[in-house]
Order: sequence, then C-alpha cells, then structure tokens
Amino acid sequence: MTEFLSTGAIHIMIALGYTGLFVLSAIESCGIPIPSEIILPFAGFLVASGQFGLWTAAAIATVGNFVGSVGLYYIGYSGGRWILERYGKYVLIHRRDIEVGEAWFKRHGVKAIFYGRVLPIVRTFISLPAGVAKMSFKKFSAYSILGAFPWNLALIYVGYKAGEHWDSFKPYFHIVDYVILALVVLFIIRHLMKKSHQGHG
Repeated sequence: MTEFLSTGAIHIMIALGYTGLFVLSAIESCGIPIPSEIILPFAGFLVASGQFGLWTAAAIATVGNFVGSVGLYYIGYSGGRWILERYGKYVLIHRRDIEVGEAWFKRHGVKAIFYGRVLPIVRTFISLPAGVAKMSFKKFSAYSILGAFPWNLALIYVGYKAGEHWDSFKPYFHIVDYVILALVVLFIIRHLMKKSHQGHG
C-alpha cells in the first residue's frame, strides 16, 4: 500500500507541479502516511530538471506540512481523536502509531513539535497530541514550521544532487527510519518501565 501511495504521489506531482507538492505535503502531515522520503527527493529531481526552484519547493512543502498539521491539531483540540482510532485503519493509520506520537509529545512537550518533524510515525501524528494538550496555537505553528523546513530542504537538496538517480537513496532512508523508530520505541519502553518502578516505589 505504501508503494502504491508513493507511485501515485509521483504521478500527482508530475501532473500538478507545485500544487501537487503542496497537496501531498499537507496529506502526509494530516495523518496519511505518504512518505516524505519519496515526495521530497523527487521534488529535488524536478529542481535538477529545471521544473522547480530549490527554495520555492522547500517553502511550498513546508506550508503544505503546516496546513496538514493544523487539521490534525484541531482534530485533537476538539476531542476528535476517536475518529482516527475508529476509521484511521482505512488510510493506514493505526492506534499504535497515534500512541507513539502521544508518548513522544508527553515526554518532550514543545520540543517534540520541532524534533518530531524528522522522526518516522512521530512526524505524522505529533500534531494530534499537541491539540489534545491544548498547546498554544502560535507556539505550535512556530515550532511546526521551524522543524519542517530544514527537513524538507535537506531531502529536496539530496534529490537535486542525485538528479535522475533521486530514488537511489530510498533504501538508506528506510534504514534510517527503522533505526530512528527502534530508538523511539526503546525510549518509550524505558520511560514506561521507569514510571512503573516509581509507582512501585
């Protein structure tokens, strides 16, 4: 399914250009797992071929991320978390993924919005617990944009330098994602064990 979404995303960007990049970035940030490791390097390839501008593409992707994040933020803010729990499975959103994002936010608070933009799973769902926690919208907005822009620029630049071989880095991105995800899971387990010991103490 992820491969299918990735292929579809590329066709959308070819057909719609900057609009496609904006829409895909927004969709990814509102909870549907379209991998930015595919979208952004391909945008970099379009930069190399003269169809996109580097800074323009990074800015548009960041605005798209922000718009999608706001949607998920307000779902959490309005108490609509149950919608994703009940119907999210139809767009590959699982309760486990939401809980990972919530655990990361509870542990790191405001910093989670900034650093969470580069973590697999966490970057997709971190806006939801921010809304649930009624985090200041101004603060949420600022950290979302500041966290997303460097990530977008870096991946677009990688695709730009790779040119027509933009997808040759895909296996490495997956390895990095798995490593980071494993570290996040280990961190959460450690945190839960620590709380459990404190409770028994």
